[in-house]
Amino acid sequence: MPHVASFRGLRYDPKHVGSLSQVIAPPYDVIDAALQTKLYEQHPANVVRIEFNREEPGDDEANNKYVRAARFLKDWRSQGVVLQEPAAALYVYHQEFEVEGEQYVRRGVMARVRLERFGTGNIHPHEETMSGPKQDRLLLTRACKTNLSQVFGLYPDPQGDVQTLLDKAIAGQPPLEATDHLGVKSWMWPLTDEAVATKVAGLMGPKPVFIADGHHRYETACNYRDEIAAAYSAANGGASLPSDHPANFVLMMLVGMSDQGLVVLPTHRLFVQPTVVTASDLATKLGDCFTCEQAGHGPADAQNVWAKIDAKGQQGMLGLYTAGDKTWTIVRITPAGKARMEAIASDHGDAWRNLGVSILHRLVIGDLLGAKEIPTPGYVHLVREVVDGLGTGKYPLACLVMPASVEDIRTVSQTGERMPAKSTYFYPKLASGLVFYPLE
Repeated sequence: MPHVASFRGLRYDPKHVGSLSQVIAPPYDVIDAALQTKLYEQHPANVVRIEFNREEPGDDEANNKYVRAARFLKDWRSQGVVLQEPAAALYVYHQEFEVEGEQYVRRGVMARVRLERFGTGNIHPHEETMSGPKQDRLLLTRACKTNLSQVFGLYPDPQGDVQTLLDKAIAGQPPLEATDHLGVKSWMWPLTDEAVATKVAGLMGPKPVFIADGHHRYETACNYRDEIAAAYSAANGGASLPSDHPANFVLMMLVGMSDQGLVVLPTHRLFVQPTVVTASDLATKLGDCFTCEQAGHGPADAQNVWAKIDAKGQQGMLGLYTAGDKTWTIVRITPAGKARMEAIASDHGDAWRNLGVSILHRLVIGDLLGAKEIPTPGYVHLVREVVDGLGTGKYPLACLVMPASVEDIRTVSQTGERMPAKSTYFYPKLASGLVFYPLE
């Protein structure tokens, strides 16, 4: 059972940094070079300097971005820029944001959660991870000995019991506020009431947790914990790491799966390869595995095509654009296509095979179009980004694809499988810099 607990977090002192909006940043994996530079220039104590320190000429083992990040954090703590909470707290965290003209508020709580290796407990992944990001995060964790950003976890709470408890606990209390570069507002309430923390832990204990975002950070936390445990054992005659050691836990943002502000955006694809010249060629290659309906002409018709797909909400329905004749085709998987998918993806279960991204990459791209190895496609989340991408003339093929739902995540995760990469995009990303979890 997940063990959820409060902790003495590290937080920026507003007296030193002024507005928290100046020092927060998105997670490292969505910071490009331009945004990194902007955040560096925004404030001398912006969290980017520790979350995603930039490489410098002449970097070596003794002086590199990880060493600099650790030095910044150490200096900020000694200077009082960052202070440790005087008492253990849960950190209630709300985000207010807009998607396509509609306003949302996503509510949750940041806590430390006891680590469990995937497959050994009740914390479940839903996407595959890559070695590069895990090595990067491990080097940073070793240097800073701190969780600098949160793993995003979902848990079933259909009646909203946990969130109702938290809402009552913070009622009437002013939050700490920050607004990021996308206009997303963050509100945070440090909650030091031990009785509330105990009730939250009791309610959360029996519930499974599904990782929505931060798989690399979670697996890195497990790897770091194992390193610390091995070193402790070697130094203490084979003794086990004490169960309450901070490295046994990870900083996590927990959001109920029924929260009204939980928004999952699609991740549409812009393909450099394969090339399918016309809609007619496409229909021929798809054969009896899909029905094909021409649905628009020109990149701008993506809006109408997506409206039809989104209204149906079917994972087996895709919108494909062939640049050779500037035609949009809506394709729907047929019983023959499902049988073909079952045959070529027999190493996966039904829940995985029924995902739109699985159908796209395994059946359409890899099998029917015969392109098993292709350059990484462009990934975009909004239809207007698809239109803009096609306008560059760089992409001969594009696909509008339904996102996996929260229920899809639960179903696939509980079978022990992981979805293809870029199956989900929970918007917005969580802000880094609101609170840190020290591992010493």
